[in-house]
Amino acid sequence: MKNKNIFIQLSLLVIGLFLVFALGCIKEEVPTVSTTEITNVTMSSAISGGYVEDDGGMGIIDCGICWSTNDNPTIADNKTIDTLGAFGFESSITGLEANTTYYVRAYATNSVGTGYGNVISFKTSGFSTFTDPRDGNVYKTIQIGNQIWMAENLKYLPSVVGYETGSVTYPYYYVYGYNGTNISDAKATENYATYGVLYNWSAVMGGAMNSNNNPSGVRGVCPEGWHVPSEAEWTELTDFLGGEVVAGGKLKETGTEHWKTPNKGATNETGFTALAGGMRSNYGDNFFDLGKHGCWWTTTKGTDADDAKCVFMFYDYGNINVQASSKTLGGAVRCVKN
Repeated sequence: MKNKNIFIQLSLLVIGLFLVFALGCIKEEVPTVSTTEITNVTMSSAISGGYVEDDGGMGIIDCGICWSTNDNPTIADNKTIDTLGAFGFESSITGLEANTTYYVRAYATNSVGTGYGNVISFKTSGFSTFTDPRDGNVYKTIQIGNQIWMAENLKYLPSVVGYETGSVTYPYYYVYGYNGTNISDAKATENYATYGVLYNWSAVMGGAMNSNNNPSGVRGVCPEGWHVPSEAEWTELTDFLGGEVVAGGKLKETGTEHWKTPNKGATNETGFTALAGGMRSNYGDNFFDLGKHGCWWTTTKGTDADDAKCVFMFYDYGNINVQASSKTLGGAVRCVKN
């Protein structure tokens, strides 16, 4: 019996020592985190994320991205709270100021505390300006992804006609609501100042052949150093913004000063500031849809010899729609920097 008691005591001692050793080996540390690269930078948003490389031996409570204009952001600053998946997490950073440098890093929190990843800095997009030497017009420009776009409709106006005059092959220039031929009078109108010029496709192309290359290689009506975008270049823009369903809203000016209610989906987070400048009818009977639609020409031909692709945005949708339209239509132009 005495030996049995000694054996039990020794067994309990061994178990106790094992538990002490095992518990001592359990980590209780803050998580180890890494920050992923910054992508999809616009004037007011960006995408980042992170990986939790080690949870510190404890379960993760929260994870996400924190950011600040100071170079050492913490969760006391701005932050996202994201869902941790098998391969980390992705974070959408919103509400940023244009043309501003931000510092971001991933974080993860467990019951011990918060661990931070490496700090990455980036700068949101901001407006620049360009002066067209042909007529002195000054345009705002904006970088969206890898493209630099004019943030206003082109205003180059070497001649002007009323809506009754049109052609598939001869270049014509229009100002919405103006039905004369005097360039100075057309330029003095509010519509010219706000919405720029409407062009038929021949005026847009300037004698160049159609193109769906990226870049198009067609200067056309644009100033030197710039070109008319192809459908493929508009697609690059649309894809960067998340697809056709949401791209229109991200490109449209907000409010209802230049768009009719409800101006659905409009955030203008890109700074592109698309306006509903209307069109010259391809039937030659009127100008129409000011406040409802905008149409921007591409260099890409349509399925019919008399058609070309035009990019449409609408007051009642947040999407973009590319349609083959008659080359006699009067549409706007946004030039892209070479």
